[in-house]
Parts: sequence; structure tokens; C-alpha cells
Amino acid sequence: MYGPPEHVEAGGLMAYGVSAAELSRRASILVGKILQGAKPADLPVEQPTKFVLVINVKTAKALGLKIPPALLQRADQVIE
Repeated sequence: MYGPPEHVEAGGLMAYGVSAAELSRRASILVGKILQGAKPADLPVEQPTKFVLVINVKTAKALGLKIPPALLQRADQVIE
């Protein structure tokens, strides 16, 4: 079980966490505000609001695991 979904794309079994791309996107918005003159101390602290569940079925088969269909349906991304 991993946090970053990118680890599952590299062969991990499953991940539940925030995408690094989404975090980078949000950070770039804050950097843009700072470059436009906003004071960093005046910007709100943000926490992730969207989490993704990614499951690698190929890795599960290699490990001899069967992922329940209900869990596969809930996954945001299933890697075959």
C-alpha cells in the first residue's frame, strides 16, 4: 500500500493518496499569487481535498491476490 499513486504506476499493488500532479498544480497557483504581489503570510494554508485510489491488477495477479470487484469499482484508476 502506497500513498502516492505514481508508485502503483511503477508496479506497486495499490495506493490511496494525493496525486503529486495535483499538489504541484495547487502549489503553482500559490506561487502565481505571490508573484503577483500577495504576501505569503496572508495566503491560507491548504490541505488536499481530492484523494485517489489506484489498484494494479497485474501486480495483484503476480502476488496471487484477488481484488474484490466492489473495491475495483470504487477505484479511481485500475491498471490492468
